[in-house]
Amino acid sequence: MSTSPALRAAALAATATVLLPLAACSDAGSDPAAGTGRIASSPHAANAAETTAPRDLASQKLEWKPCPAPSEAEGGGTAPSPLPGGAAWECSSMRVPLDYAKPDGDTIELALIRARAINQNRRIGSLIFNFGGPGASGITTLPAFGTTYDKLRSRYDLVSFDPRGVGRSEGVECLDDKQLDAYFQSDLTPDDAAEVKTFAKGQQKYVAACEKNSGNELPYVGTTNAARDMDLMYRVLGDKKLNYFGISYGTELGGVYAHLFPKNVGRAVLDAVVDPTENYEQSSLGQAKGFQLALDNFTKDCADRSGACRLPGATGKEVELWIADLLQRLEKRPIQGLGTRKLTQTQAVTGIAAALYSRETWTLLEQGLDEADGGNGALLLALADSLNGRSDDGHYNNLSPANTAINCTDSKQRFNVDEAKARLPEFQKASAIFGSYLGWGLVACNDWPVPGAWDTPDVSAPGAAPVLVIGNTGDPATPYKGAKAMADELGQGVGVQMTYEGQGHGAYNSGNACVQKAVGGYLLDGKVPAAGTVCH
Repeated sequence: MSTSPALRAAALAATATVLLPLAACSDAGSDPAAGTGRIASSPHAANAAETTAPRDLASQKLEWKPCPAPSEAEGGGTAPSPLPGGAAWECSSMRVPLDYAKPDGDTIELALIRARAINQNRRIGSLIFNFGGPGASGITTLPAFGTTYDKLRSRYDLVSFDPRGVGRSEGVECLDDKQLDAYFQSDLTPDDAAEVKTFAKGQQKYVAACEKNSGNELPYVGTTNAARDMDLMYRVLGDKKLNYFGISYGTELGGVYAHLFPKNVGRAVLDAVVDPTENYEQSSLGQAKGFQLALDNFTKDCADRSGACRLPGATGKEVELWIADLLQRLEKRPIQGLGTRKLTQTQAVTGIAAALYSRETWTLLEQGLDEADGGNGALLLALADSLNGRSDDGHYNNLSPANTAINCTDSKQRFNVDEAKARLPEFQKASAIFGSYLGWGLVACNDWPVPGAWDTPDVSAPGAAPVLVIGNTGDPATPYKGAKAMADELGQGVGVQMTYEGQGHGAYNSGNACVQKAVGGYLLDGKVPAAGTVCH
């Protein structure tokens, strides 16, 4: 099956926050422990004063060239096509310190991409995007949105980048393609002692591969260092302050940046907001509830369409029970998927989650579930591939390992198998479909070689310019309440919350005219929407 436009849309919608049972834990700075094969931690630098980069890095000149085809770690494919009117995408790289505690030490290169502002005479500066994950390649994601941000490009150079550990920016490597195929085909929701033992060995193998293949860089891939990179980036781009658009995990990165550098915040928008007051366990439980809400909305829509829906059930609950039964059947007997790969229960849950990121892909979910009931798992498996970062040719981008590495370098929380198992009832109560999947995912950072930086990130930003914080009431991946929490934590006069009453992950990219007008009014004209603004 080749990747259809609808499947590419599903992958794009799911880019911002990844529902992976290995998304768990992130950092600031440490050094390899000599002779031990392990990584020891040095104190995490939390002071903005410690981020001073050498003068030659702050004054470096970027050389912009036509963009090459994305690397395999970025997802592969062809070079980005010009925008309407012939505007070309340009790429460059920027040197940053590997360890900001040693600013004169080793450096790494971050990959950047830009489309120059349409109206150069009224150009405001650069607008830097982070599309989340963590682990999403900005080099491939920004062009994939096509003309979505053209209104903002009227006065901004649109800029995105592969954060450290992602894509071409020293991308983290763990398992190879063949090993990842086996990993994602394995049972990630074990039900008995034998399955638990196999599951635990699989997790240990994954972590060991990350340490073996990327151990030296793992201490430095966390959110705090990514924020420091952005502070250097806006200066190198020639801007006076950071103008920023963060989506999903990109909102956490934006909040951490505002905390570290409140005086350097220009105009900033946070969309599809991560709750900064929740630790990893609470965030995972919130995702279980969020995806359950999205599934409830999908099944209700299906039931309301009666005979027009392919799935059986007179009520939303009946449709969901039918889905649960299908998953139980796949647990006992996987079905034909793509090539030699089968559709397993785990891959089916992943595919369902992928389609719930956007209402536009509900039709694919309906079709995929119906076909799986008839023994054809190709579409659900293709949806799962879109979320796991697998391309048609069998190669994986590095979204999965980067996601794990950044999360596990950020979060202090660590769960072994027994601790995760003890929490399963609460997760299963939150969602019969997604609870086990996310509950067992708590073990992802067990035995991670780098200690985490925080329980929850500090995003308080007294003195910063207003930050527009947008929550979507139907968002499955970043539940709506996170927007209020972020606005409150940013502080009075800084966090300005607005609401989009819609479905899917995020608000601006939904195409809602009210949301886009409010965002454009602030980024382009400096008009801050009234707190509490609601868009339908």
